[in-house]
Formats: sequence, C-alpha cells, structure tokens
Amino acid sequence: MYPGKYATQHANRAAFIMADSGEAMSYAELERRSNQLAHLLRDQGLKRLDHYSVFMENNNRFVETCVAGERTGLYYTCINSYLTAGELAYILNNSESQLLITSKDRFEVARQALIDCPRVALCLVVGGGAELEGQVGAAIVRDYESALAGQAGSVVADEAQGTAMLYSSGTTGRPKGVLRPLPEVPPSQGIALNALLQQLWQCQEGMVYLSPAPLYHSAPLANVSMVIRNGGTAIIMEHFDPEQYLALIERYRVTHTQLVPTMFSRMLKLPSDIRSRYDLSSLKIAIHAAAPCPPQVKEQMIEWWGPIIHEYYGATEALGFTACNSAEWLAHRGTVGRVLFGDLHILDEQMQPMPQGVPNEIWFKTASPFVYYNDPERTALTCSPDGSMTTVGDIGYVDADGFLYLTDRSTYMIISGGVNIYPQECENLLISHPKVADAAVFGVPNQDLGEEVKAVVQAMPGIATGPELTQELMDYCAAHLSRQKCPRSVDFSEQLPRTPTGKLFKRQLPDPYWVGHASRIV
Repeated sequence: MYPGKYATQHANRAAFIMADSGEAMSYAELERRSNQLAHLLRDQGLKRLDHYSVFMENNNRFVETCVAGERTGLYYTCINSYLTAGELAYILNNSESQLLITSKDRFEVARQALIDCPRVALCLVVGGGAELEGQVGAAIVRDYESALAGQAGSVVADEAQGTAMLYSSGTTGRPKGVLRPLPEVPPSQGIALNALLQQLWQCQEGMVYLSPAPLYHSAPLANVSMVIRNGGTAIIMEHFDPEQYLALIERYRVTHTQLVPTMFSRMLKLPSDIRSRYDLSSLKIAIHAAAPCPPQVKEQMIEWWGPIIHEYYGATEALGFTACNSAEWLAHRGTVGRVLFGDLHILDEQMQPMPQGVPNEIWFKTASPFVYYNDPERTALTCSPDGSMTTVGDIGYVDADGFLYLTDRSTYMIISGGVNIYPQECENLLISHPKVADAAVFGVPNQDLGEEVKAVVQAMPGIATGPELTQELMDYCAAHLSRQKCPRSVDFSEQLPRTPTGKLFKRQLPDPYWVGHASRIV
C-alpha cells in the first residue's frame, strides 16, 4: 500500500470508504496520516527490516497502519482479530514485534497478551482515549490519535519499501510467519510479487473495489494494497452481510471484488426478489480463492453474474499460482486453473513425477522465495531434499490441457469459510481435559463453510459420554481457543487408533463423514 503520485494528482479522491459508516479517507489524508505514523515508528527506534504488528477488526485506521510500514522498510504483521490472548502473545513474540497497534474493541485481549511480550515497547490503541493509557508489561499504552498528533505529515527521510509478514497455518500446530526477502528499493517501486497480482486481479487505475473480508487475511490485504497503488477506491466492509454486499455494488458502482466461496453460498440463499433488486452491471471481475468452491455453487454464480467469475489457487507462502476464468472453468469443471506463476509438479513420496491425471502431492519450484521466520526446521519440512521445491501439502492432479484439480490435503489442515485451521492445537487441548483419554480433530463437510471442525473423543474409563460431556468439552475449547478452531460437534469412540510409536493414525477417521462426496473438497 503506497499512495504515491495519487496523493497529489487525485488528492481529494477517496482511497477507501468504510461500508457501514460511509466515512471516506482521501488520498491526501492517507498520505498525511501514514507519514505521521511513519515518523512515530522511526522515533520509536524501528529501522528497516524491523517488525511491528496490527491486531484490529476492519476499521477506519487499518489501512494507514499498513501504509506506514510499506513506506518505512518494515515488516508488519496483521493478526487474526479473533485470536485469544495466548495465541496473540505467541505471534507477537515469534515475530519479534516491537510495537503493537490494536483497537479499543480488541484491547482487553491485547492487554492480557502484552503481559507475556517483553519485546513490545509501545501499544497504540485506536479509539482508546486517555482512560486506557498507562503501562502493561514492558509496553507503554497510548491512545493512537494522541500519539500521532505531534508527528509531521511529511515523508520520512529514509523511505524504503516495506511489506507484510503474515502468518500461515500448515503442517504444524503453531502458526508460521512467512518472510520474503525485502529489496532495498523506494516504496514507489514495490516488490516483484506486485506485478503478478496486478495481472492476476486485472487491476486498473481508478478501479472501485469491494472488500468483504477481514483485512488480516493475505488476499484481502494484498488486494486493497493493489487498489491503493492504482489510485482506486476500496469499499471496506466491517463485516460481511450478503444483502449489504449487493447494495454496495450498486451504490458505489463497484468494478472489482474478491470473495470466498462461503460468501457465494450465502448470497445464493437470499430470496430471489432480493437477489434481483440490485444493479450489479458495473462489476467487471469477481475473484474467489482461499477455499475450494463447490462446483454447483460456482455454476450458479456464473449463471447469475455472467462470465466474470475468476478463480486462483495459491497460498500465503506464494509458492506459485494457478488461475482460470469462467469459460476455462466451465470447460474444465472443478479445476483451480493453469499455472500462472511458479513451476508445478505432482510427485509421489519418493519425489517421482506422477502420470497425467493421477493425484499426489503438489510441489512448486517457487518463483517467490520465502522462509518461515525464525524457524529453519519448519522451512526445511516444506522443501524437497535438494531444496529446489516447496509444498503446502495439497493433493491434486493435472489434466491433458494442463489444468490443476485439488482432491485432498496431505495434512489435516481444515479450511472453513476460507480460514485455515490446523487441528493439532484443538487435539492437544482436548487431551488435556481430565475426562478425555484421547482425541482426534479433523474437517467434515459443511455446505456453507466448505468444512467444519469435528472432534472425536475417547473418554476416560468410567466417564459417561453424551450431551453433557459434549457441552463440557465444547465450553472448554471455547475458553482456550479462538472461535474458528473450536469443534462444532463432538462424537465419541471407544478407542482411537494409534501407531506402535504413539502417533495418532486418523487417516480413515473422517471417511464416514465424507460418504457421498467425490473428494475431500466440498
């Protein structure tokens, strides 16, 4: 995100508009405010390649907190605003963040986390007011507006390109910071990945983009960044509501948008008179990603909106990308596209190529190098033995025309409503309950979310299973985990399978729940 020339050429144009309040921020104002925060970051001692974090819901200050990092050569980490204090503390410590920006709505969670975060020296609270100021742990807590008030609105003397370092769930229980090399270039130049995204999302100068998803996710954050770099206007929804989404397209003559399949499903379930009430003719491109889209849902969306639906497949790690437009998808139903970026290979356990049409693990010779921050072991786990290829553990195959299809995941990562959930954390928590002898957590079908979290529990001897224990375990999870990671239902088993070495063998446990589905992709 960098306002650049548009701060002068189109000073009064809205860089973004908040959907609920209608509050707009012009490019000139975004330039001034992001510069003020940039000066504060420098005054706080943050220099190029240092780290800070943002822990907020979508609000009217989120964009500028990212722009400030983009123009100071810093890594900024946008953190899932639904995390618990313990989960937040882990990311703050792991990312070596020196400063945290949060909101009044999330401050209580942040306050608890800061007690265990000795590196964080300053916490800025959006909407906090003087009553929240003080000290928590090693951090001085200040109201965001008060802290910015005395700062200059001019550019810092040593502007440099910064970028996000977001966290990805994957093959281990803890989230991982995805760190990419950051060239020492001016922020106007951007990074190499920007050129790909510009092409993939068909960005245009002056575009009007509707952003319905939380900005802490990689795709919405990157897309809003592209809007700002193209002098467009982003309409930012505080939360997704299907009818409001349609109304916003009509009101602002939206040209571009990106969604997750769950949003498609919820709009399709609106009454027909509501679906036909709004003028959607301004839309030029609607992109979806983050989770597999049920074919019947995608067919209905193309029928409704026309051939403007585009899909891509990738990951926070940006190992590679595939993409397809509506016509390509209709000709290759179920595909996630052809390779646009990176070098795709389907390999077996011995790293040997699979025949065409035969599924196995997806690997990329990546064109976008990365490491997991401060974690060489986990970085190595994703790499081929010679270090030339990387994987996120998805299973798929390529057809005769070069189109990729996903069929399963080699890890047990759950994708629910576009959110990646790794079950190990929930399993570890359930096993710690005094009435639980063993537990397995995995994804089961959910037509709205794609998958939902299911727990299968082996109770301790003598413990009665049933609704009361189910509720007790679900309450226990809710007290310790963020909402997305908690099971929506619990089943019981007399004995869960484990290998002689003690490893939980749950490969076949999900099978009964997927009967009637052609693959593990809903």
